[in-house]
Amino acid sequence: MTAELVRGQNHPLPGTRLEIRVSTGKPVVAGATLGDEQGKVRGAEWVAHPGAPQLPGLEVSGQAASDHRLAVDLEALPDTVHRVNVLLALPDGVGGPASFAAVAAPFVAVTGLDGAEIATYTVTGLDAESAVVALELYRRHGAWKVRAVGQGYAGGLAEMLSDQGLLQAHELAGVIQAAVVGGAARAVAVPPPRTAGAGTGPSGPVDYVHPRRRSAAPPPPPASPPGQPATPVAGDATGWSMEERLYNQVWGMFEDLARTTAAYRSAVGFAESRMEQEVDRALSDPRGRIGPAGADARRQAQEKRDGLTAQAREVLDRDLAQLIAESQVVEPALPPAFARWDNPVWHGYRVPMEIPMALRVGDLHLPERPELRIPMLVRLPLERGLWIDSARTTSDPAVEWDAGRLRTRAMDTAVALAARLLAVYPAGEFAVHVIDPAGSAAGSLAPLVGSGVLDPAPVAGARTVADVLGRLVQRVDLVQMAVRGGAADSLPPDLDTAEQLLIVNDFPHGFDDRALTHLRYLADEGPSVGVHLLMVADREDASRYGPVLDPLWRSLLRITPVPDDHLADPWVGHAWTYEPSLPPPGSRVLDHVLGHVAEARRGLPD
Repeated sequence: MTAELVRGQNHPLPGTRLEIRVSTGKPVVAGATLGDEQGKVRGAEWVAHPGAPQLPGLEVSGQAASDHRLAVDLEALPDTVHRVNVLLALPDGVGGPASFAAVAAPFVAVTGLDGAEIATYTVTGLDAESAVVALELYRRHGAWKVRAVGQGYAGGLAEMLSDQGLLQAHELAGVIQAAVVGGAARAVAVPPPRTAGAGTGPSGPVDYVHPRRRSAAPPPPPASPPGQPATPVAGDATGWSMEERLYNQVWGMFEDLARTTAAYRSAVGFAESRMEQEVDRALSDPRGRIGPAGADARRQAQEKRDGLTAQAREVLDRDLAQLIAESQVVEPALPPAFARWDNPVWHGYRVPMEIPMALRVGDLHLPERPELRIPMLVRLPLERGLWIDSARTTSDPAVEWDAGRLRTRAMDTAVALAARLLAVYPAGEFAVHVIDPAGSAAGSLAPLVGSGVLDPAPVAGARTVADVLGRLVQRVDLVQMAVRGGAADSLPPDLDTAEQLLIVNDFPHGFDDRALTHLRYLADEGPSVGVHLLMVADREDASRYGPVLDPLWRSLLRITPVPDDHLADPWVGHAWTYEPSLPPPGSRVLDHVLGHVAEARRGLPD
């Protein structure tokens, strides 16, 4: 399944021979740099570009184009190379755009040699930049991963190459642009489209497209009357399945809300700034500071401010109304993995046969329209662990609740997430373990324990911590060695190959230094081999360990048991209020769903 990355995310690479495909809509230069362990480019011979398109293990296009295919053989790279940066730049001197603001967001895909996509990234948020580092392939503990970077440079190629430590950056940038101009002069024009039957047999042109492969967006919704907004339709985004179309539609709604709110806030800020400037100019003359002239100047500036703000609010309200109407159509159509716990889809729940694309971990909203909730979806399998922060934050609910109630709510959130993961995986392909040394989470864990989906059931005591961590660390070590040695078939027959989730409550209670080392190891290395971490903790409780735990907290996605505005979007960086996804009070939906999961497990062969 393809991993759709956002800025900063990474994904493991299953092979070493890859193809990187770039699509931009307008001609760009595509190149790559090789970096050492510090990411430094040691010389011009470590840069693949149109003037020197081939390096050991790397080949790029010889001219600017709107579509590129870069060939990468990671095993053929020199041993001193630890990073490969994929670069995109706008060509000079060929009459093209001067910045990426005039170019469609570049789309980059990492594929295998068979064309199957491994990871994709749409480089959004570019404006005045004329060069960008799109992706980074990097080596870690002997394995290669890809990271979405999206770092743009207004200074173009020279600034980008200089930032990577290349001393002759400006000279090489000139060489690259000269090669691009020369290549454009030699380029063959695109042929006109072929007419029906031209160069074909009597039956007309041959269609080589697979009949079931979707290569375009679904048909547009019925046209609305002139002047009226389009009628929202669930699943009207691109995709090869309804699940993929709904996933892309949710992300589109998230981006639309982020951008329309950013435009409104920018307009309000501009109106305030303009009013202040006009008042300052009017009052810069001492004769206008007092009397009717000064008051009139203030009034006129405020009226202009109010008019601009009202126009911006009108546009915002129009866009929000359209998004609310779309949300009202999309929310009921979501599959269980994307749906709220109060969605009727859970009433007809059946254990699935396939793993879904993503999982809903909560809702996001902005203060301009709090009732407009966007599902927060994370891709599956999980690429990083989760941390439910049970600390008292500055949000209103957290301030009102006492510490005990917050801890209980945090564990309830963890159990709801674990139940959702168990529900969306096929029977026997997901397992949950619990570390609860003090036994304080018995009430929250009741749905998992009562249904029998925990194996074994949580046992209090520090020894349980060591036993559970030891088994999971051994599993990670065995699978990593088998995968790296190409001997996956040689794993012990009693090894549970299902995805594993470890819930840790009351951290660091019951943890010694060895257990702490194992926990950090699982957080770093576990996700790549199907072992995931779900921490319920107050960071202050572990403050005695000092900065040694900082990498642990950074490796986890922090969420909260009550609404809190601590998450940022990848486009404009709004502070989004996150709210966990919990069953309605008094609902038995968890028992219903987990009962089906337990029944399906009992039906599996021993």
